[in-house]
Amino acid sequence: MPYQPPELRHVQVTRYVTPLREGGSLPALVEADDEFLYVLKFRGAGQGVKALIAELVAGEIARVLGLRVPELVFASLDEAFGRTEADEEIQDLLRFSEGLNLGLHYLSGAITFDALVNSVDATLASQIVWLDCLVTNVDRTARNTNMLMWHKELWLIDHGAAFYFHHSWPNVEETAKKPFPQIKDHVLLPKATQLAAVDQQFKSLLTPEVIQNIVGLIPDDWLLGDSPFTTVQEHRQAYVQFLETRLAHSHIFTNAADHARTLLV
Repeated sequence: MPYQPPELRHVQVTRYVTPLREGGSLPALVEADDEFLYVLKFRGAGQGVKALIAELVAGEIARVLGLRVPELVFASLDEAFGRTEADEEIQDLLRFSEGLNLGLHYLSGAITFDALVNSVDATLASQIVWLDCLVTNVDRTARNTNMLMWHKELWLIDHGAAFYFHHSWPNVEETAKKPFPQIKDHVLLPKATQLAAVDQQFKSLLTPEVIQNIVGLIPDDWLLGDSPFTTVQEHRQAYVQFLETRLAHSHIFTNAADHARTLLV
């Protein structure tokens, strides 16, 4: 099947249903003008648009790799939306989040993944561990798995902690070549025995064209403001450079993850 560049739908938020206080960024369950429910990630939350960028890029990479991720949508919040909200904290969050935010399709009835109850085979475990090494996702631990079971299938959620280096933007080339030491805490690492095979398979899927198209989804205004880069294009290209360099040296993080696994089993 020929490669199809990703496209995200745009929706307008019409109703704030309830806050989801499990996360520190106060995501919320909202309804949009397409009559679907979404978990909304707010641009005005603590980590700002960087968490939205991480969610978008990591989520769409996971989708290209064939992993299950709820549909991502751009969700617009107009200036009148929060005026009737009684909770002052939420009212402030809504006011600071006017404009374009990010929504994840709500998986009604899903339950949190529990490694002691839910089984995952070696291939899927290796695929998820490899993804999280690639995007430097620090938040898939036993304490907070950020995975759901929905209709007996495993779904990945909440990638806002990926690309953690983009909060300070150290040398991109050097950062991209480093192993990912936090992988030792990954909830699926003990079962990830197929990392070398997954590395070869997944690298072939993430071509430069695919990376460019995924990074190209980032809205320009998410790349403005708190940035060490002179232009939006320079900022966007830094993500491309990181991912392309990291893929070219994926054996570094793959071997390091495999070594970390052998220390656990």
